[in-house]
Amino acid sequence: MKPIIVILFYFSFSITGFGQDKRLAGLDTFINRMLKDYKGVGLAIAVVEKNKVVLLKGYGYRDLEKKLLVTEETLFAIGSCTKAFTASLLGMLAQEKKLSLDKPVLGYFPELRFVNDGLSEQVTVRDMMSHRTGLPRHDYSWYGAEDIGRDSLVHRIRFFAPSASLREKWQYNNFMFLAQGSLAEKLTGKKWETLVKEKIFQPLGMTSTATSINAMETGSNASIGYRVKNDSAIVKMKYMNIDAMGPAGSINSNVKDMTKWVTTWIYGGKYNGKEIIPANYVTEALSSQMVISAALPTPETPDVQFSNYGLAWFLSSYRGHYRVEHGGNIDGFAANTSFFPSDSIGIVVLTNQNGSPLPSLIRNTISDRMLSLPYRNWDKIIKTQIEKNKKATATLQNSDSLNRKLGTKPSHVISDYQGIYTNEGYGKMVVTRKGDSLNASFHKINMRLRHYHYDVFNALKLDDDGNIESGQNPQKFIFQINAKGDISSIKISLESSVDEIEFQKEIVTISLKKEDLEMFIGEYELSGMKTKVYLKGDSTLFLFVPGQPEYELVPVKPDEFNLKSISGYSLKFLANDKKEIDAVQFIQPNGIFKATKVKPKQ
Repeated sequence: MKPIIVILFYFSFSITGFGQDKRLAGLDTFINRMLKDYKGVGLAIAVVEKNKVVLLKGYGYRDLEKKLLVTEETLFAIGSCTKAFTASLLGMLAQEKKLSLDKPVLGYFPELRFVNDGLSEQVTVRDMMSHRTGLPRHDYSWYGAEDIGRDSLVHRIRFFAPSASLREKWQYNNFMFLAQGSLAEKLTGKKWETLVKEKIFQPLGMTSTATSINAMETGSNASIGYRVKNDSAIVKMKYMNIDAMGPAGSINSNVKDMTKWVTTWIYGGKYNGKEIIPANYVTEALSSQMVISAALPTPETPDVQFSNYGLAWFLSSYRGHYRVEHGGNIDGFAANTSFFPSDSIGIVVLTNQNGSPLPSLIRNTISDRMLSLPYRNWDKIIKTQIEKNKKATATLQNSDSLNRKLGTKPSHVISDYQGIYTNEGYGKMVVTRKGDSLNASFHKINMRLRHYHYDVFNALKLDDDGNIESGQNPQKFIFQINAKGDISSIKISLESSVDEIEFQKEIVTISLKKEDLEMFIGEYELSGMKTKVYLKGDSTLFLFVPGQPEYELVPVKPDEFNLKSISGYSLKFLANDKKEIDAVQFIQPNGIFKATKVKPKQ
């Protein structure tokens, strides 16, 4: 009897906005069953056909604890559905002759640079719009980094390793849409938030739509995000502020407003007869710019074919109908915006469940009904895929266990691994000691480090309560040792298609008084060559080697100094029985070399 009670419970609280089209008869029962089966909390749906809203409806709760209902005006984070808004701004600027989509972006935006000059000088706006710059995602550089600004994130792009040549392959990249928003700011002198409001939200009457999670949080009809823990418990999630990455995914909206957006695309860029998005840009945006994959027909879906990308839109043949769509996922929310240009049908599904399959499942089910297609059990297809993914995850976890070298131990005491590690493209990784264990924090991600083998540790993500999340594939932290035997860096595979990202350990320096430094001053003979150590001012030692520039010496121990400008090089001064400095060791990656102090002539 209990399952029936749950189904009725959901059904009784769905909110109807319009009389239902006969093609959607029985949809309420299906939606409520899907919410129950997939442990969804709430969702909202909009269906439009030409200029008519066929369905506008909310189901379930926007706040489970307070039992607040989802309505057509409930706000959700739409994530990467934002990208089409940002790209449209550039389409408008191209129409105004402020830029060309096919000229190198460097000419408009010199602050945007890539890892090499060749790439910097060739990448166009079209390349950025269609994910073909050669860069993979590098998402860990921005995810959770609330303390870094938009300009600083753009600056990080120059440090990202590409995994393909320019225009060689399609690779999804959020940074390229951040860069598009920043380019629009550069060309207009206005913030991206202002531009999208003035050029899109206001003309369309999207009065509830905003560009910041803070604006949604303080609104009167905001939804709270949730996730499913251990396939059973529904857990509330904290809002993720991605304002710095805004042009790639920070818009929050409701299905009432989104009907206006999708209708505009159905009508070739016009809304109520007025052009909002330039018609020539709409044509290009809905045309294939890059092949994503072969996407050949399968036994389960023989009539869902090809997978291409336009300008901020995914393109495919859906059961004989041309489909345009884009999904969105951010902490606690999932979304999908789709439309069929030839059929003048648009569908928007928003939900407050993290990484939920519901938007795609419901979109496909409604599409079949609106297009009068034969029934297909999308619920079964998606559940089968979920089970395959679980088995694949279990296989990876088993492989991780089998590859472990048992009986090994770390090369250093646990305290030697703690410290601050930095990478120019990714920021700071902080490793701290907690009892006999190590923790790591990276942006807003907290992890527990467990010894795997040798100097390799498994990094396991912690939830908001400080517990290790279940079912995850641990990230490997590979600690590196320099020539002196000290822990010098961590290598982490944060982007699978390129080499491990290396974070250099920051050296903790000490302060020495002038009288402490003066004892190191003098000439030191190294293999017949005289080097010189001297003091500048009252607090800085320098080293001079003939034929080389002078090197500033940074004290890390009372008798040991690092060369400030060269990683892995240091000097260790040696004292005799009388505690007088009589030699120095040059510690380098290729060895340790001793130089004897030259005694002053009497």
